[in-house]
Amino acid sequence: MSELPRWEVFKQDGPNKVHQAVGSVHAGDGQHALFTARSVFARRPAAVSLWVARADHIVALTRQELEAGKGLPEGESGTFHVFGKKTNRRSMTLGDHLGTLDASSPQAALEAARTQFGEDLLVWWLVPDSALVRSTDNAETVESWFAPAKDKTYKQQSSYGVVGQHASAHKKAIRGGGHD
Repeated sequence: MSELPRWEVFKQDGPNKVHQAVGSVHAGDGQHALFTARSVFARRPAAVSLWVARADHIVALTRQELEAGKGLPEGESGTFHVFGKKTNRRSMTLGDHLGTLDASSPQAALEAARTQFGEDLLVWWLVPDSALVRSTDNAETVESWFAPAKDKTYKQQSSYGVVGQHASAHKKAIRGGGHD
């Protein structure tokens, strides 16, 4: 188990797409978390922006917790980013950015979010804007941080011709044997 704090990662796949909660990394600070998140979650071409926030600064509630009457702890007023998960179909995404709102507390933010975005979410996440560390949103940063992945080809395991074949088939090929 890592002694470094856990940071949640939010990735934006394109300029007209929303940030999505995609996983977490362990890091000592926000910049370290961004660099680690870039290595883990932005190795493929679809990325133009990353946000990270310490997991212990994020307030999360499930539909079941809300139905059981669980409230949120008192907190400071501020701007909150609202993330929500509507379905379990997309297992690689933990939630989509639904919007941003100002509120006097996390509880007030949750109430406003439920009114604005609906009641039908499986999970609600409230991320204080002050907790976010972001990649820079200028063309130079996008080019240097995310464009190199476009030149890296990615192949499925089956493309390598070894998945599902017995090792003897490869030995025959090396010795000059024919392929079926």
